[in-house]
Formats: sequence, C-alpha cells, structure tokens
Amino acid sequence: MSDTDPTTATDDTLRTPIVAVLGHVDHGKTSLLDKIRGSAVTAGESGAITQHIGATAVPLDVISEIAGDLVDPTDFDLPGLLFIDTPGHHSFSTLRSRGGALADIAILVVDVNDGFQPQTLEAIDILKRTQTPFIVAANKIDTVPGWNPNEGQPVQQTMDAQSDRVQSDLNEKLYEIIGELSDNGFSADMYWRVQNFQANIGVVPVSAETSEGIPDLLTVMMGLSQRYMKEEMEIDTSGPGVGTVLEVKDTQGFGTTLDAIIYDGTIRNDDTIVVGGLQGPIVTDVRALLRPRPLEEIRTEQEFEQVEQVAAADGVKIAAPELGDAMAGAPIRVIRNRDRKEVIAEVEEELAEIEVTTQEEGVVIKADTLGSLEALSSTLEEEEIPVMRAEVGAVAPRDVRVAETAGEPTNQAILAFSVEVLDDARDLAEQEDVELFEDDVIYQLVESYDDHVTAIEEAQQEQILENITRPAKFRILQDHTFRQSDPAVVGVEILSGELRRNVNVIRWDGGEANRVGTLKTIQDEGEDVDSARAGERMAVSIQGPTVGRQIEEGDDLWVEIPEKHAKILEQELKEDISVDEREALSMYLEKHRNRDPFWGK
Repeated sequence: MSDTDPTTATDDTLRTPIVAVLGHVDHGKTSLLDKIRGSAVTAGESGAITQHIGATAVPLDVISEIAGDLVDPTDFDLPGLLFIDTPGHHSFSTLRSRGGALADIAILVVDVNDGFQPQTLEAIDILKRTQTPFIVAANKIDTVPGWNPNEGQPVQQTMDAQSDRVQSDLNEKLYEIIGELSDNGFSADMYWRVQNFQANIGVVPVSAETSEGIPDLLTVMMGLSQRYMKEEMEIDTSGPGVGTVLEVKDTQGFGTTLDAIIYDGTIRNDDTIVVGGLQGPIVTDVRALLRPRPLEEIRTEQEFEQVEQVAAADGVKIAAPELGDAMAGAPIRVIRNRDRKEVIAEVEEELAEIEVTTQEEGVVIKADTLGSLEALSSTLEEEEIPVMRAEVGAVAPRDVRVAETAGEPTNQAILAFSVEVLDDARDLAEQEDVELFEDDVIYQLVESYDDHVTAIEEAQQEQILENITRPAKFRILQDHTFRQSDPAVVGVEILSGELRRNVNVIRWDGGEANRVGTLKTIQDEGEDVDSARAGERMAVSIQGPTVGRQIEEGDDLWVEIPEKHAKILEQELKEDISVDEREALSMYLEKHRNRDPFWGK
C-alpha cells in the first residue's frame, strides 16, 4: 500500500501540551519547576517519571496523585504536561514552532512581595506578541508574615486555615498583581473565580517552598489545555517529526549533538533531517537518538541510553554529523517520504520568519539563540537603536572589525546577550575602542548601552559648547581706562552671560553691529583668568580700538556671535547654557532680527 493511499490508517493521538515557565529573576521560576519535578517524582515513584532532554513529562496519573480531589483523571484525554526545563523568557522566545511559540501554554511567576518587575513586563510583552495563553503563579505566599504552612495543600484550604490578618495581607498583595495585569491590558482574577479562561487570566497563589497551591497550578494547567487546546494537540504520530533545537552541545562519544523538542510526528534513529544552521539549512542523517537513563539506573557508566524513536511531544538528544553550524531555536524537520527540496524550502521559510532588520549604520548584536536575537532586536527597535549586524554565536574578532566601521561613535559597540566573548575579540575591542556590553537580561543590556550613549552625547555637547562662542554683554566702567590703545585696557562689569578670552567684540550703532576689536585677556586683581560671569568686575584688554574714539567709557559692548553659533545655541544648546546666557542670547538675537528677521534661523 503506498504512503499516499487514503485508506492508510493514521495514528491520530493527543500529544502532551508543552508548558514554559517565565518571570523575573529571583521570583522563583527554577524552584517552582524543581518543586513540580520533585512532587512528580515522589507521587509517581521514580520509574513513572521519564527524564527527557530539556523537558520533564508529568503524566496525568501523577498530576491526579498530586492534585488529589481537584483532578478526576476520567475528565481528561490529554496524557499530561511537558514542562520545558529551561525557565526564562529568552528561552521561551527562542523556542518556536510554525506560527509562534513552541510552548502551548505558559506560567508567569510573580513574587507576591515584589509584584511586577522589568523582566515580568518583558515576559508579558513576549506572551502578548506570541499570543500564548498563560496563568499567573503568585509565588512565595509562605513568606507573608504569620503564615502557617500546610505542605502540599490546595491553596484555598491552606488560605482558609490562616488568621484573618494573614488572609487580608495576602489578598492585598494578590489584588495588586491583578491590578498590574489590568494595567497591562489583561482582565484577571483568582483562578477559582474565573469562568472563561480565554477572556480572563487566572491567578494561582503558590509556594515553591512548601508546595502549597501546586495541586491547583497543575489542575488549572490541565483544565485549560483540555478545554481550549485539545484540537491543537491532535497530531499524527506516524508522520515525519517536526521540532525545535533547544541547545547545540558537545556530548562525549557523540560529538556535536542537538537537544531538541519534537512537537509533531515521530523521529527515528535512521531518519534524514533538515536543521536550521548559521549558513542556512543543514541536511544530515540521524546517528543516534539519546535519552537520559532512568533515575534508578543513573549509576551506570553511560549517562544516556539510545532509543529507536521518539514521538511528540518529547525532548530528545539527536546525534548526527555536520551539526557544528546548527542554531538554538532553529527548526528541525524529518524528510522521510517527503520531497527533500520541499522540506529544505520549509526550513528556509521558517528561518526567514525570524527576521532581524539591519541597517547601513548601527550597533552589532550577538545572542545565544535565534529567538533571543529576535527578542533583543525588537527591544532595540522599540528604543530606536539601529542594528548593523545581528548574529547567533560568540563574539569573535570579525564582529569587532564590523563594529569599528560604524560612522557614529555611539554605534561602535557590540551588545552580547548570553554569549561568550572570545579573548582575542576582547583584546581587539580594547585596542580599537569598541565598547562591549554583556548581560543575560535584555533590559539590563539595553540600559547599560543607553547609559553609554548618554555619556557620549553629554561629552559631545560639552565639546561643542567648548568650541562655541558664548553670549555676553558688558559695560566699560567710568573712570576705569588703564590704557587707551594697543591694546586698550579698561575696567568692565559683566551685565549678562559669560565673558571669555579671545572673542571679537561689537558695539551696536543705530541698529548696526560694528566690530570694535578682539578681547585678548581678562584680569581679576592682576591675575589672568579665562572667563568672567554676570555681576563680576574685571580689567580686560581689547586689541583694535582706542578709548575715546571707537569705544567710550559707559559703552555697552557685546561678544560677537557668528550666525551659525547663534543658531546652534538657540536651537540645540539652549538647555545647556545658564539663564543669564540665555537672556544675553535672546537680547542679541532680537537686535539682529530687528534688522533681518531670519538671522540665525
């Protein structure tokens, strides 16, 4: 019977929903995942929990065991939940499937004491962008002062057992989180009050420390998946596998391997696969499919055991030749009975979807995975920071060479997200004055770069101000002529602005500005000084005029400001000069504009 024969039976099955855990650093994502894993191992005996690569599968019967009366296994067809083990939203945005996020559903962890933090908002942005349904785990309820822990109990039971004051304190914190969700465009409530989870976000109070609320969390995840995602979970397990690369690793005895999640179909140990690589799709043959050994066999020499095939949804380590260029976050597709060119084209298309817009001029960005590159790039786009080159992988000398060619000093920078910087690249960057920014939190990386740009801009402003003629008006004092000419030395009072040395001086005569000479030196009680401010009296030397002819005692004189400088001062530097300099500038412009309305504009 041919593969295309319509009578061929397909193995339609419901796959396990894939769950991601996101949230701010320190809010308890990892400890929550560990607790779910730990509870699962205890409830299901170690043998029932299969260790997967990069994921933990919690079967329905184990969930039912943990959740107690909250879950009746006969209500569910879905086999359980598959938790992706890499918590954090950069891994979440990396893990993609066709048309969006790899995770079917997400848990957003928020510390009840801390509320929303920058990374919480970053995670919410990603959930909005990928349109992933999520619930909020309001973690650390056990830290409310006076809390009486009831290990592993459903949350309503344990809340009812607390004193009125503790209940009221906790409710206050929970309603603050609900308020913050509302500020971000989500209607939310305690999960037990939510009727329609598609319209409202359920908030589940939990403690990753005492397991209180964990039964509720698993129940809500199962209920949501069963009710709203059952159709999406229907897959043909006999079909060629489709998945996503979690990580590219060197594994002893196997060379470069891929940790992957298969979310559709099956992958076999003799399949030919297409994987997204740095230079485009890689076509290669599977040499081995690896799984961690069961917990009870962990004492054996080999960490992994080989399996013949893996069906969705599941984590697996794939050993195959020529994977050196494979990228985390890239698609994996099994060719099997399909047209090779067609599968390569599909992978190319998926890689092209992960577009990072680059420009002629901008910074260089490097990230550990495709998804994080995309997340970093979209954050920079929102901040209006241009990107000249964007790539996955460590920072190498060639990246420094590219950054060095940027025209703007602010763009001679590399933003490295969760990647290493090679030593020779670091040395070269120092040598060529290319700034390196490294972080594994996007907003902190962007913040450091912003601070750097601000510092450069302020230094540039100071430089410009240093080289620009500043406005000043001063008066020659009566009976203060110390020398009549060559140069004239007179006592003056600064009326407004700041008077500096080596500036041209004018006097206004009937609406015309006439240059009278150049102010050479400023002296304060016989000492040479560089400048004098409004209100001060100084002796100045002016090369050019003679007192009694071109200038007189009692005359008001002005620093001559070139028209170009006047324009820069008025349009760009007004905020950077003092109030009395602004006043002097404004009077000076007014005098010129009485004669020519467009002067200095």
